[in-house]
Amino acid sequence: MTGEPVGAAPDSLVRVWPLFGLVLTTPRLVLTPVRDEHLPALIDAVLAGIHDPAEMPFSVPWTDAPREVLIRETAKHQWRIRAGVSADSWTINFAVLHEGRVIGVQDLTARSFALLRRVGSGSWLTRSVHGRGFGTEMRAAVLQFAFDHLGATSAVSEAAAWNGASLGVSTRLGYAPNGTALVEVRRGEVDVQQILLLAREDFARPDWVVDAQGVDAVRALLSPATRD
Repeated sequence: MTGEPVGAAPDSLVRVWPLFGLVLTTPRLVLTPVRDEHLPALIDAVLAGIHDPAEMPFSVPWTDAPREVLIRETAKHQWRIRAGVSADSWTINFAVLHEGRVIGVQDLTARSFALLRRVGSGSWLTRSVHGRGFGTEMRAAVLQFAFDHLGATSAVSEAAAWNGASLGVSTRLGYAPNGTALVEVRRGEVDVQQILLLAREDFARPDWVVDAQGVDAVRALLSPATRD
């Protein structure tokens, strides 16, 4: 796979789909909803490896798929997520860029958001950038977006009980344990998932504030009942 991610979406595209105008900028990263231009580099990041193949950090073992299947299904997944967005139920998959290169995906999800004011999140990073604090930075970015711009009052996350890196991100940002669940991650293989909860007032904010562009049109799309 080849290709380079592009910068800000053209205005003509943003008018069609306002999410394409959303850009979150942190000290080291840029997060923007995945567009088709990002797919080649995003798939390269997947194929380069996300985790030790002997382990499965995801509740759905999607990274086990053969290479050609993984390429196609990664693209199809991004299209399905985009097509499923509505005011009542949405997931935003953010391409995470470092120095112009896609290094992973951070998602933000809500169901019945106007009523519940709760978001969930999940993420992955290509293995070559693990251990550099990017996971915490990108999660902090979407939490600031959810709490400060969409009006969320709580956030949930979950990770395999053995996944210290993911659980460490949650702990640093103020999440508290909120029960466990059992999942079959691979056929016949059961894992314990640690569920975590973060109230807005408990958010351990970083010493920087995310720069959020294109918020007004996105708020109207995702959170019409909470507009100022």
